[in-house]
Formats: sequence, C-alpha cells, structure tokens
Amino acid sequence: MLVTRLYSGDDGRSHFEELDLPLAIGEAGALSGPIPIESIFFRDTGEAGPEVWDFHVAPRRQFALHLKGRTEIEVGDGTAQVFGPGDVLLADDLTGQGHISREVEGPRFQVFAVLSDRVDLARWRR
Repeated sequence: MLVTRLYSGDDGRSHFEELDLPLAIGEAGALSGPIPIESIFFRDTGEAGPEVWDFHVAPRRQFALHLKGRTEIEVGDGTAQVFGPGDVLLADDLTGQGHISREVEGPRFQVFAVLSDRVDLARWRR
C-alpha cells in the first residue's frame, strides 16, 4: 500500500518520499502488520471555506488519512501533491521550513493517527 511521507531533509526543507506499507493476504483481506500509535483524532473543516496554511511543520509524527475533501501539500522546492479520499500521508517534517497546505476541495474530513516513536520506517522504503 502506498504511503506518501512528508519529511525534513538535511537541507532544512520538506520533501516527499513514497513508502510501501506491506500488506499480507488473510481471511479478512489484505492487512498490514500492527503499527503502534499513541492517539487518534478526527478533523472536520466544516463550511468555513478554503484554508491555506503558509509554511509550517507537522505538530507531531502522524498519519493523515483523508476521507472527504482534497488538500494540496507543497514542499520546499515547490513540488506539490494533492491528497484526497483514500490517500495516506505520513506527516514527518517536524523541523525546518515545513510545508504549505491548501484546501482544494472542502469541507475536509480527516483522521489523524499519531505514531509511536518506536515505529521504524526502514522496512517500508522501496
């Protein structure tokens, strides 16, 4: 399963990286192994209209699971990617310049799963 990671590079800018979260076929379909999380919360942007958050870092290492609406994320080199229903973003740019978030279709409904510090991403790298 594709997960897009947003991370801080050695250059102080945010970048995208594609991770491949392995799934194993079982009786209930294709499942990942357990991923330790610390908490989960939900976000509904409501009908307030499009929002833009200028450069900012992720507040914590977390999955952003998009269920409704679409968001464009722009990183330090100007590259932008749109995330919508079914997309999984791992926000992991905790330092540096950060990224810009733009609502391109709203309202948005998202689930955030805060990762445990014990999660090792090395096994997900392509």
